[in-house]
Amino acid sequence: MKPFFNYLEKLHPLSNELMAYYGTNCQLIAVKKYKHILSPIDSNNAMYFINKGVVRGFIKDKKKDISTWFGFENQIIEAISHPEQQSAHSVEYLQALEDCELIRIPYTITDFLYSYHPESHVIARKILEIQYYQASERSIIARIPNASARYLKLESTAFNIDRIPQRYLASYLGMRLETLSRIRNRAIDQDIKMLA
Repeated sequence: MKPFFNYLEKLHPLSNELMAYYGTNCQLIAVKKYKHILSPIDSNNAMYFINKGVVRGFIKDKKKDISTWFGFENQIIEAISHPEQQSAHSVEYLQALEDCELIRIPYTITDFLYSYHPESHVIARKILEIQYYQASERSIIARIPNASARYLKLESTAFNIDRIPQRYLASYLGMRLETLSRIRNRAIDQDIKMLA
């Protein structure tokens, strides 16, 4: 739980009671590489903190899966859900791209914390700000019409491209794998020329 508490402490000081409640009600889970953490048949009743590993969110369109986001260490992730609809399921899948160690945080915890720990409101607001910013970045990348420009925009962010398998990166960027390979090779050639 220590990495999770360190993450939250950067957002707002935590009371001992709050940490104890998280410690009692959260679970540490291990998920093997390429296994699903959540799928539409599972009950979407928790968010996750990534202690170790990389996770992708994706949806299925017929037989094709489309990567929608990637999460790395020290991030809180969750499947999309409509805040006003009470469906227990999501259209989104969560998949481990590396062996992952996650902290499972049931949504029932957050409901309790809002009622009894005022600092949880500040923490939740700051987490929502981070997630809103990340969603905005994804939205901008998705709207760039040129494939090469989408890749360069992604490369200019703090996103760790090298940890993502290329087929999932291509899906995220809305391009074929061959196009991504060409763009990456061109970028590598330009880097080599700049160093020469």
